[in-house]
Amino acid sequence: MDDARFPRIVDWNLFFVFHEIIRTGGVSAAARSLNRQQPSVSASLKRLEEQFGTALCERSAQGVQPTEAGRALYQLCETMLSQVRRMPHDVALAAGRDRPPVRLLMISDLVSPELDQATAAFHRNRPGAAVRLEVAPWRAVVAALEKGEADIGVTCDGAASPSLAYTPLTREIQQLYCGSGHPLFGTPPREPYDYAGEGFVLTGDDEPEELLAYRRAHGLGSPVLAIAETLYETRRLLELGIGVGFLPTAVAERSEVEGKLWPLLPRDCLLSYDVHVAVRRGKVSADAQALLGLIQSALTPAVA
Repeated sequence: MDDARFPRIVDWNLFFVFHEIIRTGGVSAAARSLNRQQPSVSASLKRLEEQFGTALCERSAQGVQPTEAGRALYQLCETMLSQVRRMPHDVALAAGRDRPPVRLLMISDLVSPELDQATAAFHRNRPGAAVRLEVAPWRAVVAALEKGEADIGVTCDGAASPSLAYTPLTREIQQLYCGSGHPLFGTPPREPYDYAGEGFVLTGDDEPEELLAYRRAHGLGSPVLAIAETLYETRRLLELGIGVGFLPTAVAERSEVEGKLWPLLPRDCLLSYDVHVAVRRGKVSADAQALLGLIQSALTPAVA
């Protein structure tokens, strides 16, 4: 292969498609991720293999696996994508324009004084810097970080992604609640198994893996009376007396004090898990690194 000619004849989009095939573990999964037809993705892989004159993937029981040449190319694609993602930021800085905001993506209704403290300090310490805050289900947070579409994520990811670095932020405690109009309101706490068969309000894609496993282990969650995509809407439906459902205790605390929600499980039966701050391993922008450092500092107890 003529090294000097290769950059002029190769379709650079093929590298992105190949990277997505390996990242997602298959041609079908890559097609869904890229919103393309499977034959188109297969054809792109074939064209790239023809360009290099060697097989880059092989199918196995675990899905599509890279060959030795494919693994080498995947690492090169990782480097290229990292550089491409930084282009808007670096060009904006070189042109003297305002730097892009730090993209912070987080799960809904999170209660974290440390995160609030760090965000306020960031705006005091870095004039001209901005934070773009968005809310999404935890799976979407992880996917955005992996693709470089977010700088910092806050997630309850129970199945840690190897491409991300995690810092424990807070610990959420899940309690089972019902609203004031529900027949169980005001009843003594019971064991989780006692609520099998109760109509449920589920939190959809925002439900942590740990909570899903807990529900299944105790036979909870059926029949489903309603599904809400955020904790705010879940709390709202429960307050209306529509079934029972899980909420983090910090999210439900005010409604419980006001007599709108009633806890149904004893304290020794409550599920808890860590919520993490996550970033993609490797280079992040200076502003994102500054915000991450402030979050980590807020989480570190002061030494007398």
